[in-house]
Amino acid sequence: MHLYDVFNGDADGICALIQLRLAEPADATLITGVKRDIALAKHVPAVEPARVTILDVSLDKNREAVDSLLAAGSSVFYVDHHFPGEMLPDAPNFKALIDTEPTTCTSLLVDNYLEGRFHNWAITAAFGDNLNVVGAELAANAGLSPEQTEALKTLGVCINYNGYGASVDDLHFHPADLYREFVKFADPLDLIATSPAAWQHLRVGYEEDMAQGLAAPVLAESTSSLVVKLPDEAWSRRVSGVLGNELANRNPDKGCAIITEKPDDSYLVSVRAPLSKRYGAEELVRQFPTGGGRKAAAGINSLPAEQLDDFLDTIAKFWS
Repeated sequence: MHLYDVFNGDADGICALIQLRLAEPADATLITGVKRDIALAKHVPAVEPARVTILDVSLDKNREAVDSLLAAGSSVFYVDHHFPGEMLPDAPNFKALIDTEPTTCTSLLVDNYLEGRFHNWAITAAFGDNLNVVGAELAANAGLSPEQTEALKTLGVCINYNGYGASVDDLHFHPADLYREFVKFADPLDLIATSPAAWQHLRVGYEEDMAQGLAAPVLAESTSSLVVKLPDEAWSRRVSGVLGNELANRNPDKGCAIITEKPDDSYLVSVRAPLSKRYGAEELVRQFPTGGGRKAAAGINSLPAEQLDDFLDTIAKFWS
């Protein structure tokens, strides 16, 4: 029976799959893409039974494809922390670990499932998903030093950074290739100590893009929101998500958004709920076409230019 590993191209999706495949190696076909490419299950052929693992993409956005896979006799193992829809599939060949609490992520669910066998990868993912308080607590409980904790945080943020772009052409590495490079290490601290070329390249790219992002102009600011605008450039698309996390960390009582220009007179929007109120990001963006995500972090794939003022007004009021 053919195996398929379907996973989000961000830190959480990659680190979740690393843990699973370190625990149970398998020669699976990898299906992934940029972070916002979440309708991934449709790329799995539903013509014959297969074993399918799906990580860190919303079941709500993949439900039709999953139902087709189940109807074809495939077994589906689904792990995620996004909105799954109103009801899970009722099928004996469907197994799910889904928790939408804003203080968890897919890699932490996998970590619990594997009873902590590759715990440092889960800590890395928590930092990559901007669960900094959770990551720091897990690292402290694991006995990691402040230097080790900071190293895992940097790694997680950089893996997450690599997932952002309009297409894989914007990225430093295709997420599948980055997974293949990093799954060679059972402990991410060994990866950092060894410092392979892929890690060096990714870290330098992050530092350069982040410097430009932090210098970007503020489009709008209120007592409860901060919105920054980025140009239609590859570096902008790469840095938008991690810049949103950084702005949220620096402004814990404000909802933060990154507005990135697109060539079709629309905008790519990345939203972070205030760290002091880790809820509502998904509710906010779903008021606009192509909006989706989770409670603490969400986005709009294509915000029409004529709706920009409406978005700015909405986010200014939403957490006030």
